[in-house]
Amino acid sequence: MDDLTGKVALVTGASRGIGAASAIALAKAGCDVGVNYRARGDEAEAVCQQIRAVGRRAVAVCADVSRANEAQKMAALGAHELGTISILVNNAGVAPVQKIEDITEDDWNEVIDVNLKSTFMVTQAVLPGMRAQKWGRIINLSSVAAQTGGVVGPHYAASKAGMVGLTHSLANLMVKEGITVNAIAPALVATEMVTSNPKANPEIIPVGHFGEVDDVSSVVVLLAQNGYITGQTINVNGGWYFS
Repeated sequence: MDDLTGKVALVTGASRGIGAASAIALAKAGCDVGVNYRARGDEAEAVCQQIRAVGRRAVAVCADVSRANEAQKMAALGAHELGTISILVNNAGVAPVQKIEDITEDDWNEVIDVNLKSTFMVTQAVLPGMRAQKWGRIINLSSVAAQTGGVVGPHYAASKAGMVGLTHSLANLMVKEGITVNAIAPALVATEMVTSNPKANPEIIPVGHFGEVDDVSSVVVLLAQNGYITGQTINVNGGWYFS
């Protein structure tokens, strides 16, 4: 297992939920962390304060990661403030609960852009630094929706399935360069996104309860430390789906 002390991580959508937990867990493992947010600056700064409290550096970076120019600026700022980004957690996402007949073209595009396109754009922005140091960890937060359809809608399921395909492609392309690429597919973790969804019921989960953010963030740290796992989707779903 690799020592993460002094490594620089960037976590998108890190002002709350799984993103915030992942940023803090990586800091506890020794990383300095860029905390990306789009609208919740106060919450992002609170995450940074928790990171600094464990003795690591942190910077909050405002960016709409679905836009290529903002993704590039975010990565450049993170690298300038903290150093070369070695670990990327693509967590930013939206999950509008909609019936198929209510999904407009704009709805579809927004979900694909925020959840899937951003994963590629931010990855593309940090890859030069990872390649130069011949070490990198890219961790994409997919969802059980990629495997079962989930409880949000087809646009969300499609975006999360696309992340799995992108993970496979990038892992294959990067495997000889010291860069691993993996996905995590959580199911019904107790975050604002899940608890605000009336279709999200803990009875769906075989273990009988929602997951916790630490159930996912611990896997983020594991994948960051492990250089032998690549191209995999790690299911953190309470038994909802068996691969």
